[in-house]
Order: sequence, then structure tokens, then C-alpha cells
Amino acid sequence: MAWSSLLLLSLLGGPGLGDPGPLEDVVIDRYYIPKSCSREVQMGDFIRYHYNGTFKDGKKFDSSYDRGATVAGVVGVGRLITGMDRGLQGMCVNERRHLIVPPHLGYGSIGVAGMIPPDATLYFDVILLDIWNKEDKLQISTLHKPERCNRTVENSDFVRYHYNGTLLDGTHFDSSYSKDSTYDTYVGTGWLIKGMDEGLLGMCAGEKRRIVIPPFLAYGEKGYGTVIPPQASLVFDVLLVDLHNPKDGISLEHLELPAACKRKAVTGDFVRYHYNGTLMDGTLFDSSYSRNHTYDTYIGKGYVIPGMDQGLQGVCVGEKRRIVVPPHLGYGETGAGNKIPGSAVLVFDIHVIDFHNPLDAVEIETLSRPEGCNATTRDRDFVRYHYNCSLLDGTKLFSSHDYNHPQEATLGTSKVIDGLNTGLLNMCVGEKRVIIIPPHLGHGENGARGVPGSAVLRFEVELLSREDGVPEGYLFIWHGDPPANLYEDMDLNKDGEIPPEEFSAFIKAQLTERKGRLMPSSDPDTVIADMFQNQDRNQDGKITAEELKLKSDEDQERIHEEL
Repeated sequence: MAWSSLLLLSLLGGPGLGDPGPLEDVVIDRYYIPKSCSREVQMGDFIRYHYNGTFKDGKKFDSSYDRGATVAGVVGVGRLITGMDRGLQGMCVNERRHLIVPPHLGYGSIGVAGMIPPDATLYFDVILLDIWNKEDKLQISTLHKPERCNRTVENSDFVRYHYNGTLLDGTHFDSSYSKDSTYDTYVGTGWLIKGMDEGLLGMCAGEKRRIVIPPFLAYGEKGYGTVIPPQASLVFDVLLVDLHNPKDGISLEHLELPAACKRKAVTGDFVRYHYNGTLMDGTLFDSSYSRNHTYDTYIGKGYVIPGMDQGLQGVCVGEKRRIVVPPHLGYGETGAGNKIPGSAVLVFDIHVIDFHNPLDAVEIETLSRPEGCNATTRDRDFVRYHYNCSLLDGTKLFSSHDYNHPQEATLGTSKVIDGLNTGLLNMCVGEKRVIIIPPHLGHGENGARGVPGSAVLRFEVELLSREDGVPEGYLFIWHGDPPANLYEDMDLNKDGEIPPEEFSAFIKAQLTERKGRLMPSSDPDTVIADMFQNQDRNQDGKITAEELKLKSDEDQERIHEEL
């Protein structure tokens, strides 16, 4: 194209090739035509352009470049010389033309004193930069629209968006990206140029638009500083990051609800939940999953941002919920750290693991109970039971079935957590229960090995057996009165001392004859050995008559000593 234009210039006015004679009309050489041309200059259009004006010999008589300002005017209304009026028609933005204007379509036989002689043929090199018409409207092109769009921009909304701003010819004049910050403003309140106010309406968060604004909806005849010339059309490529209204409350979306929800969280409850926190455009700013630890807090007491306090009200265990928090219920105009910008709308996808109240008691649900059950477990009873322990969200923690033998415990001796001890009371052998234990009756705020802090525990329990216990502090009790001559009966070989073998044989005989019972245990010999140790007061390996005392006698002596 460059070669053909040079050839055309040579033919028209190049030296040494003769004069083609007087011209009847403007000669137009479109030596650069942009690939995309959505609009061509027509009569009555306003245009902005740069030009160099020369005579046939190449001498310059005028140039907009030299003045450092584009030329703006209206085509076809007599404000331009006729040749220029004709030569500019049909041009596209960024198109370049060589125009040869004969004298009768230029300044004629009069010329311009001191600049253009009479009957001068004029040569113009023109580039069109802008085109608009007073009848133009805002031009909006949607470049990308998200699949989900629950809400669009309305007047009085506060928006955060990124933009690249160019003139119609592509000249860059501003960008929020270069400032590494969104542009934040209210819509429809006069804080923006009118065209941008209109162009943002109806946008979704995450939507990308191209907004072409004619000058009379932008900066008009004055332009803006040195970057936006007068009468300039503006092109904004906009990405809406988020939007809200100062009157907004939180919005909730239930992503997953459990089949059963016996209880919903209220103010004062302590909640454990996982979350992903994102901005409205999907940018992740925080996640409990990345820390492999739930977020644990009281709700309704100001320990979390107000929007989250409100959004956690009414949740069920196992529920998944999306909470959208406007900035005035989040981190406000200042944001938080370097990840949450000022005036940012926050989106939390939460999964509630469990919750409880510090006043909660143990919950007991009987799944099955044998008929004709008259004997139930009491404090100090020795019990054997199978159990499955899990968190409320179903996460398995422990099971007695994994060890191929049941769990054993003496109730009321702090061998199991308080809540489980309570849940095992008043059970029948063969009974099955579900026991829900709040953390203050379980493993507390610190948790235990394999148990998270502040976790509510769920036990499925089946009682396999029970044995009557003995009062606290006793290892053996008589079913009736003890022998009148206990020491003599216990001294089997009558040598005046009782070694461990004689002591054990005597106690086992009482058990066989059902005259008494030991503290229930899976190892009776250990209990008997503990009894012997208690009676062998000087620890010489034998019990003398002076050492042997019943527990009731010891207690009575202690009372007298205290008195």
C-alpha cells in the first residue's frame, strides 16, 4: 500500500513527470485503512483529526501537530473548505488519507494572506482520530458476563471496578490497573461523568463491558487536563469487581441443608465451622481449610464481623451456606490487611461442623431398650460397653470395635469423660443409646489426641454387662456382718501373721461363698493386692492383728481424730 501511495503521489505531483493538468475534484488516496471500521464519517458528524498541509513542492503551510492540538469540527456544514469537507467523508477512525485539493475547492483565487497564495493546490496528510454525532447514544458492548448474576447495578449503588480508558483512536489516557487499585464510587449521584453513570447500570459483579461515551456525555468542549482533548469520545473497558448499596443487609444462600435439623444456632452459641472467604469477583482472601482447622467462635457477641454474626444465626449442624456481607457489615472503608480492600463486599462459603451452648447438658437418645429391665447402671458400677465416637458432622474418631474388645470402666471414678459417664448411667444391659456431649463435659477447649478443641462428641453406645460396684473408697464390702474373729479366721495356719497368700485365699473364699464382693475390675488379683497393701501398714510383707482394720473402723477413728 505504501508503494502504491508513493506511485500515486508521483503521478499526481512528483517532480519530473509533468503536470496532469487542473483537477476537477478532490483526489483521495486512502493509504491506510484500519482492519476494523465500525463507522464512517457522514455529513453533520463531529470529527477530530490531525493533519499536515503542504504545497506541491512540499513546503508546509500549516500543521495541527505543530500546534500540539487536534482539529475539531463538523463535516458538511460549511465550516471547512469544500475540498476538506469532501475529502473527510467516509473516513474511519485511525484511517490515513492523502488529499489533493484544487484551488476552486480550497481558498480559490484569493488565497490566505501571508500563508496561501491565490490559486494554490493544497496537499493534506490527514489521520482521523474521533467521530461522533449529537444524536449519538452511549454504546455498550458486553465482553463477558458471568453465569450467575443475582443482582445488577442500580442508581445509588456503590461500585468497585477496574478500567482501561482510551480515546477512540486507541490512545491510552488512564487505567486503574496501573494504580493497583479499583475505582470506587457511587452510581447515579453525579460523582462520575454522565456516560459512565449510565454505562455501569445493569452490570453484574464479574461482568466486563466496553463503554463508548460521546463527548457530550463525557468531558465535552473542555476536555480534561492534558490527557483528554476537547470534544473527545472515550472508550472504557470496565470490569465490575463488586457492588452494594448502603442500605443492604447480608444475603444468604442455602447451598446444602441436612436432612434433619433438631436445633438451630442462636446468640450465645459456640460454633465451629469451615469457610472459604472470597471477594465478589472470586478472589480468595482467606480459608480455614488451608489451615486445616475450623474457625471457632461465639455468635451474636461481637467476636466476628457483624455480617458473620448475623449470617451464622439459625444454622444447622452440617449445613453449607453462602453469606454475602456488604462492607458496612464487614471491614468497612478501610478493609483489612493487604487482602481485603476498602469497601469490599465479602462472600463466605461456610460449612457448620458443630455448635453448642455453654449451658448445654448431655443429650441422650435411647435407640433400643430390652423389655423387663429392672437393674440399671449406677455410680461405682463396673461396666463393659461397645461404642463408636464421631464428631457431629460424621467424622469418625474412635471405636471400641477397632480394638476387638469392649471398653471397661468403673462409673463415677473419672475413668471416662464426665459427659459419657452421665450418658452411661441408668442403662440396662443390652440397651443402645446415642449420647451427645458438649465440649465442657467432654475434652474442653483444648481437645485431646485426635479430638479437636471445643468439639461436640457423638457416641453410639451398647451396654454389654454391668457389675454392682462398691462405695467410694472401698475395695471390698461384706454382704452381711464380717466375722467376729476376722483376724483369726484370716490367719489360716494360725502362726500369728498373715502373708499375701493367706490374705488372697481368704478373700477369694468369701467371694466364692458370696459373703462379700470386690470392687468390680477386669483383674481381681490386682484389687486384692491393693487391699493387702492397704492393711500391711508397715510394708513388711505381712499383716499383724494390730494392723488389720475394717474400713468402717478406720473412718470412725478419723472422725474422732477430727473432733
